[in-house]
Amino acid sequence: MTTGPGNDRARFSRRRDQPFYADHGMVAAAHPLAVDAGLQVMHRGGNAFDVAVAAGLAAAVVMPEMCGLGGELFAVFTVAGSEPQSMQASGRSPRGATYEMMVQAGGGKHMPYTGPHSIAVPGMVDAYCNLLERFGTMSFAEVAQPAISLARDGFPLHPHGAAAIAANADLIARDEAAAAIFLANGHTPTAGMRLVQSDLSTTLETIASDGAKSFYSGSLAKRMVGYLKSIGGKFELADFADYTTDHSAPYSTTYRGYTVYQSALPSQGIIMLEALNILEYADLSAPQSVEAIHTMVEAKKLAYADRLAYLGDGARNLIQGILSKEFAGDRYRRIDPSRANDDIVAGNLYDGDTTYLCAADDQGNMVSLIQSVSAAFGSGIVAGDTGVVMNNRSGRGFSLDPAHPNCYAPGKKSMHTLNAYLVANQQGVPVLVGGTPGGDGQPQWNLQCIVGVIDAGMDVQAAIEQPRWTSWPGTDPAGVDNPFELRVEARLPESVRQALMDRGHRFVVQSEWGGGGAAQMIFRDPQTGLLVGGSDPRVEGMVLGR
Repeated sequence: MTTGPGNDRARFSRRRDQPFYADHGMVAAAHPLAVDAGLQVMHRGGNAFDVAVAAGLAAAVVMPEMCGLGGELFAVFTVAGSEPQSMQASGRSPRGATYEMMVQAGGGKHMPYTGPHSIAVPGMVDAYCNLLERFGTMSFAEVAQPAISLARDGFPLHPHGAAAIAANADLIARDEAAAAIFLANGHTPTAGMRLVQSDLSTTLETIASDGAKSFYSGSLAKRMVGYLKSIGGKFELADFADYTTDHSAPYSTTYRGYTVYQSALPSQGIIMLEALNILEYADLSAPQSVEAIHTMVEAKKLAYADRLAYLGDGARNLIQGILSKEFAGDRYRRIDPSRANDDIVAGNLYDGDTTYLCAADDQGNMVSLIQSVSAAFGSGIVAGDTGVVMNNRSGRGFSLDPAHPNCYAPGKKSMHTLNAYLVANQQGVPVLVGGTPGGDGQPQWNLQCIVGVIDAGMDVQAAIEQPRWTSWPGTDPAGVDNPFELRVEARLPESVRQALMDRGHRFVVQSEWGGGGAAQMIFRDPQTGLLVGGSDPRVEGMVLGR
């Protein structure tokens, strides 16, 4: 890996000529105010975990379309360079709901995408409190202060946030509590208008004083569950009170001598690891070439097919087989180097919206964290007077096919698009954290960034800025039956696009920077401790440090 400009200048245009450098601490996120919140805590002496939670809580205020206290969280991290750990904070469907209810509410074919039946128990609050209690140096009250101020006093909406409210105004208007916040007085706010969320600030202050228990079994839980029941939801207080965050070892594989770690099930991070295993057989030193893109797209299709066929809640006994090098070799041999394959089947096993952030410090702590309410504004429901936007993970994640491993059931976790990664070098030292939002685009875009850094020697900013491609559909139940198409940014040269079309790829050309995602990456030099950060110019985020 390189910390400098790399050898990529002649390959494609760049928006940010260099990555960002620091040596004490660094935070990268998709919104400037989230980065500012993390930086405030960094300057007060907080470590990477304190900084990550501060940035994440601020993001929950300033990016309600992407994340919030009613959402979920996955993280992979290392404490002072020790063995990486994984955290999965996703919730279950209500035990009082039935499969038949979902069939009726969804019209028989797909889960209800929004509304009270689309919600899973939110895990984000418990996850943040866990991170701080186990690895932080500051209290929730201390790291939440920037978020509380942003909610209480308001902030000027940035263009992305204003556009998100306008695009989802119909959904927001269906819920009285949501409309009161985001469509105040019946008006759609515009960029520069101040968004105040006083109920959310009070909720954050309650958690700061009473802890996570207030959110899961105390006064906040009772108010949230009461509101959801009043609009037809099937949650009971016990569904919230029984919630626990899952801590585990991350999944991992080796790639070109590096060890790549990913969040565990029900995350779909395993897709990226399987794809890397398949791609280790190929030469990807020129990742924007026809051959490299074709091979990566075909490897993506194979890995996603295996995810769909085998992985649901409780499928941990299949992980070893899916991540075996022998299985990857068999899958690689299924790739036709001259032709796109539209007839993808799973291998034989023997035996929206989201936001990502990362943080690092001079103690060797590195945090790779992703949080989400699933689709834009989640279920479209704010839980009464708490100001909490509720996710739609159940509605987006479950299938209604009784034979599918991800079929809906009461008290079950759905498949999850969220994933975050961490990379250690050949000596086992953690050196890179990264990730991006984007639903089924996440494993594909993370894959492209890792290949850019490891195979092509790009710096992290250049790896993020490569012309982006997306093979669609992925694993979302609502779209999985559509024919494959390859969506590429217009910066990919016409000659490359034509050669890929000649191989049978159906093309959708997007604007030059319209490929989606909001990737953030931080590299840590294992010899000097220098931190090198990259932030996706496709969104309004940034990377800063000291």
